[in-house]
Amino acid sequence: MSVVVAVMRNELRAMARTRTAVAGIVLLAMLATVATVVSLHHMADAADYRERQQAAAQADFDAQPDRHPHRVVHYGHFVYRLPSALAAFDAGVDPFTGSSMFLEGHRQNTANFGDVMQGSVLTRFGQLTPAFVLQILAPLVLIFLGHGVLAQERERGTLRQLMLQGARLRDIVAGKLAALSVAATIFMLPAFAGLAIMAARPGASVTVAVVLMLAYAAYLGIWCVLIIALSTLAGRRRDALLGLVGIWAVMALLVPRLATDAAYAAFPLPDRLQTDVGIAADLRAIGDSHDPDDPYFADFRRGVLERYGVDRIEDLPVNYRGLVAVEGERLTSGLFDTYAARSAAIQDRQNTRVALFGALSPAIPLRQLSMAAAATDLSAHLRFLAQAEAHRYAMVQQLNQLQADAVDYADDTARDADADRRKRVDSAHWQAIPEFAFVPEPAGRLLQTMLPAAAVLLGWLLVAALLLALATRRLGAAR
Repeated sequence: MSVVVAVMRNELRAMARTRTAVAGIVLLAMLATVATVVSLHHMADAADYRERQQAAAQADFDAQPDRHPHRVVHYGHFVYRLPSALAAFDAGVDPFTGSSMFLEGHRQNTANFGDVMQGSVLTRFGQLTPAFVLQILAPLVLIFLGHGVLAQERERGTLRQLMLQGARLRDIVAGKLAALSVAATIFMLPAFAGLAIMAARPGASVTVAVVLMLAYAAYLGIWCVLIIALSTLAGRRRDALLGLVGIWAVMALLVPRLATDAAYAAFPLPDRLQTDVGIAADLRAIGDSHDPDDPYFADFRRGVLERYGVDRIEDLPVNYRGLVAVEGERLTSGLFDTYAARSAAIQDRQNTRVALFGALSPAIPLRQLSMAAAATDLSAHLRFLAQAEAHRYAMVQQLNQLQADAVDYADDTARDADADRRKRVDSAHWQAIPEFAFVPEPAGRLLQTMLPAAAVLLGWLLVAALLLALATRRLGAAR
């Protein structure tokens, strides 16, 4: 039996004899199991609820009677984004951003009905997910398990005895590290079992799930190496514990929080009210379709008349009101897209700024990689907004064009008692509008998004390994 294996077995026996260590391992393993089961159940419920709501919204939209197409534009339509296959592992920003959107004419709404908006105040403290347990709680328990593995040997003087018996210092350190890694593996097993179940579902990528597992293994590996290194450097167990808890507080809690605040301070994002005011001001600057003397729409009317070779809008072969609706929607949607692109660019710069803080905490690249793999990051949210907006624009313009082609201008402007009946269009037209279906990012693109964060994690692992090597050499020189 090699020295490394012997040391590892002795360390594991010591953990098994310590009630505190056993309790810590069992409790965290149970917590990881509960988090996995609860998250799987929660996401299954969420998927079922959103699927039913989408079907009900589609049925209501299709059930509209024969009516004027513009009334259908204002009736609107709800669309939902089903959770991704791996969303149960890491909820990401989904509880805050929402998963549904109301589509209507002349407006570009944002997503709503997120868990945080609908849940209790406690929801704001974060959901119990496998990602949360492994990112925040597992390193803390590993610290309490491993802070004294070498500091204790130095305090008791048993380290010198081991070396006098022929054991090399690096083998002793490697054995201690292997024992702590076994505890980390126990913590990961329940979460990885749940992840394997998620990866087996339709639409999931096994490759993405495997990379995600490797990332979490590397993250806890970084903590194991740092814990052993600090335990090697510290002269007493108490010093090692205080130092490691301080490092955990900074890396796991403080730096991620400061990173988001710093990113927002550097690139402030206009709120909804500011955006609406800006869009309204820009729309007024473009023109008013209801004002006959408005320069823009006067030119638009002149161009339409020239195109059809007539002198009056009453002589057009199409409904002029429908053409104005098409043009107005094109203008407003262009503004919506401009503001949305501006907002997305600001949020992208915020994310880039947060990523820079990955040099101070491995929790940041892990979170970014984890959310990207689970398709619950900002990029997935913006993708949903873009696809929902594209669907809204196509739906509204199809209805506006229907007004231009199927509703007579004389009927559209009539005010007699029978005018409302003559303006109505067969409901088969909006029943033929394609249903909304969110298309997630392909697995290859997800892997590309995960690459930078994975590289930072590997860098952290390398730095931690170098620190442990230096600590081991220093301890050897001291002996």
